Amino acid sequence: MSKPIKTGQTVITQEMLDLYNDYAHGGMNRRAFLDRLRTFAVGGVTVAALSSALLPRYVEAEQISGEDPRIRGTDIVYPSPAGAGEMGGYQVRPAAAAGKLPGIVVIHENRGLNPYIRDVARRAALAGYQVLAPDALYPLGGYPGDDDTGRELQRQRDRAEMLEDFIAAVNTLRNSADCTGDVGCVGFCFGGYVSNQLAARMPELRAAVPFYGSGATPEQVPAIEAALLLQFAENDPRVNATWPPYEEALTKNGKSFEAYSYPGTNHGFHNDTTPRFDEPAAELAWQRTLDFFARHLPQA
Repeated sequence: MSKPIKTGQTVITQEMLDLYNDYAHGGMNRRAFLDRLRTFAVGGVTVAALSSALLPRYVEAEQISGEDPRIRGTDIVYPSPAGAGEMGGYQVRPAAAAGKLPGIVVIHENRGLNPYIRDVARRAALAGYQVLAPDALYPLGGYPGDDDTGRELQRQRDRAEMLEDFIAAVNTLRNSADCTGDVGCVGFCFGGYVSNQLAARMPELRAAVPFYGSGATPEQVPAIEAALLLQFAENDPRVNATWPPYEEALTKNGKSFEAYSYPGTNHGFHNDTTPRFDEPAAELAWQRTLDFFARHLPQA
């Protein structure tokens, strides 16, 4: 269990974080979330104050602006013939880079290409990569500007079709004139699940970094060729339950993998827009991610 977190004058407990986690993963709608939050509104603390402390603060948390002169980013459309037919995403690279760069596909959570994932894409670009962050909500009009609607929209899409859209993103990046052809992926929550699936489905993928994502099945593991860096939160029973059989299958099949669990952290600890964010763990996990990509996606 993590220690209580103080946000301004509001104290966030593990029980509140668990409630938010259930809400963020579709366990209840916003109204039910706020109703249950009333249980914790005691001692002069209001539901409004608690919800404000728990819900994402994208503008305040942004690390790298889309207008940062060090990067060059744009929204693109790419073909996904086995998926939605046509897909959209955010493409970004270092502004000063000349020639081809290795590629990274950044895969969002269960709510579309929100500002946090765009920010992560820019961070990856500044590390020296050609980056593509797809938006699974593109066929439904794109990320709508709020996570509640984003979750509702993403639930409308077929999961197998969405996976094909991310496979198409890897192929689009691999075949880009600005990419060396060496491509990896990093994903968060739903994106962590997708990262494991891409590793199992695509022998062309060089490296995958799933953050708290459900593992591939033991039956899928023999097909994995990518090197894996698996990042887990300690307080994440749903995802962590998938890890023992995945680890056993990876070891049995001689696959290249590293796995880390970060003590005291919650699912979503890398996301710096909510109180689940754990800065020391997030920084360590991200540095491990960049070091891992540097080993497996060599610069030209």
